[in-house]
Amino acid sequence: MPLFITIRFLDILDILLVALLLYQLYRLIRGTLAFNIVIGLFSLYLLWLVVRALNMQLLGSIMGQFIGVGVLALIVVFHPEIRKFLVFIGTNYNLNRVFSLDKLFGVNREKSVTTKQVEVLAEACFSLSKSKTGALIVVARNSLLTEQIGTGEQLNASISSSLLRTIFFKNTPLHDGAVIIKDNRIVAAGCILPLTQRDLDKTLGLRHRAAIGITESTDAVTIIVSEERGSVSLAVDGELKRRISREVLVELLEDALSQPS
Repeated sequence: MPLFITIRFLDILDILLVALLLYQLYRLIRGTLAFNIVIGLFSLYLLWLVVRALNMQLLGSIMGQFIGVGVLALIVVFHPEIRKFLVFIGTNYNLNRVFSLDKLFGVNREKSVTTKQVEVLAEACFSLSKSKTGALIVVARNSLLTEQIGTGEQLNASISSSLLRTIFFKNTPLHDGAVIIKDNRIVAAGCILPLTQRDLDKTLGLRHRAAIGITESTDAVTIIVSEERGSVSLAVDGELKRRISREVLVELLEDALSQPS
């Protein structure tokens, strides 16, 4: 009796979901040491399948024991990547918005930055750019950034160009950290951000690596002013837009911050 393979809609959906998860996992680990580890483990798994097929019992038994504890080993080795992946799913697929208590009770959160304050940020950044004063400004969207805010000095001040220029002045104790803006306020300065583990252009310094790092693990938007060149860049969703003009900065900020929460 001939056998026919039946493909249901759910089978196709299953394949697409697995492909999507694998692609997003690849995006997170590409260019990092973790990618090389995955390739090594996959090669080892293929070797184990070959050993089993050839019925090499001793080697197959040894490798089988290793494969058996492989899940626990993966959790230990890839702890940072697993955490980043879960945060990525929660932020980029709007799960935090779906299960938000504010949304449940019909509370509309205030915008992180208004249109007027975007102009103030642009003015401050390009004023710092002219004097080649390095700066790192994080604008929160839905992510609370509580962990990062806790690493800096609490300010809770109004957004102003003069205050931002004062914070990043080279002789002030807070100039090396990041300023975090949330709910129309400068909530903290001198904050420490996570660095991206991706393989980037060697000309990019710690400010740019930190800017990309925080936007990889949260939905925040980050503005960077280079101390060496005075150029202004913007990081969104782990992607860096370098050497942008004031008009482009305003346009990109308004577009990123106007997305519905």
